[in-house]
Amino acid sequence: MAKELSMLPVLRTALRVGEREVVEDLLWRLVERRELHAVLREMEAGELARLAEVVGDETFGEFLAELEPSDAAEILERLSSAEAADVLEAMAPDDAVDVLSRLDPAEVRQILVEMEPVEAKELEELLSYPPETAGGRMTPAFVALLPDVRVDQAIAALRKVAEEVETIYYAYVVDEENRLLGVVSMRELVLSPPYRTVGEIMERDIVKVRATADQEEAARLLVEEGLLALPVVDEEDRLLGIITVDDVADILEREVTEDIERLGGSQPLEIPYTRATPVYLWRRRVGWLLLLFLGGTYTASVLRAFEEELEHAIALTFFVPLLIGTGGNAGSQVVTTLVRAIAIEGLRLGDIPRILPKEWGAGLLIAAVMGLAGFLRAELLGAGVLISLTVSIAIICIVLWAVTVATLLPLLLQRLRIDPAVVSTPLITTLVDGTGLLIYLSIARVVLSYGGTSV
Repeated sequence: MAKELSMLPVLRTALRVGEREVVEDLLWRLVERRELHAVLREMEAGELARLAEVVGDETFGEFLAELEPSDAAEILERLSSAEAADVLEAMAPDDAVDVLSRLDPAEVRQILVEMEPVEAKELEELLSYPPETAGGRMTPAFVALLPDVRVDQAIAALRKVAEEVETIYYAYVVDEENRLLGVVSMRELVLSPPYRTVGEIMERDIVKVRATADQEEAARLLVEEGLLALPVVDEEDRLLGIITVDDVADILEREVTEDIERLGGSQPLEIPYTRATPVYLWRRRVGWLLLLFLGGTYTASVLRAFEEELEHAIALTFFVPLLIGTGGNAGSQVVTTLVRAIAIEGLRLGDIPRILPKEWGAGLLIAAVMGLAGFLRAELLGAGVLISLTVSIAIICIVLWAVTVATLLPLLLQRLRIDPAVVSTPLITTLVDGTGLLIYLSIARVVLSYGGTSV
């Protein structure tokens, strides 16, 4: 912490004398070193207000946008409602909403009262959408044109609003009721004769997303279609806002982070890891571990049920870790692939007829190789042909079972509107452990009995 705060005295000195360029340079250096939040957190409320005054509300808002929304909200809380309102008015609407959504509702209302009515109304509308939806991530700063506007008029209009909108690469064509009719690119405007109308040159086949759609669906559409911006509409196709390509990186980073944390058997962190306390980490992890612990207790029940067989053929126990490990690993590979495919490619339960044969085909090939490897390993250990055959058959069955479970569960949970990422690696491993043991020992009972071995 001492190292992180080494620039604080210099920043305070620059603030006192009002050296704007020096202050901005120091702040950007803090951004590059990922130390901005640590330094701002140590400043007094009066110093923060002075900082906003020296660099200007717009620039101060740019620096807050570099922080995690929760960190930016923490800084804004130490300003007065009027000061916070000035900073938020200068921020991009989507960034401002991200910060406001982290504040107490009563404080949000007070800040909105202090804002200009137009900006306040705009933010209120954005706040009405859940933060994880396309509506919660969009910005209303876009260019909309009527279809009868001439090309030269459209270009002139773009020049006037270029500094205020999120992007000028696309202009959206709407009717009198703001229903989306088409889109025209800046390139098309520049290359078209000035006397033509935007309605004549617009692209009518529009890629768009509903405001209620998940933000990850919007990110997927932007990436797949190679767009710079994506229009967001309501149920009646009225244009509400846009999501730009710079928002996609943030959306995908957050979603991937959450998926990775869930796949590891932990609830996603709602704050940066460096700020998480041991108690917070315990709360995010212990529930999953208890659930997996309870789920794993049936493994002991399976072993107890086959206690007599294990006593008569003690060599069977040597291969238990190998078998359940193989099943868990095979299932984890499928789950990891499918969870991302569900998020990025939009797979649904109805896709099972084409997904399951694909996974069974791959699983069968994997099972054949692993079954042969298991047979050879058992033979090298001198377990005997019957035990080796049991291990080989069990591996094939367990791998196919694990692949089936890992394919169906994410799609079923997605259909039930449960995040498929909760089908984590530990959960699949726990499930396959017990059922894999049951498969293994059941096969052992049949094979060894058929071979004349007393079990």
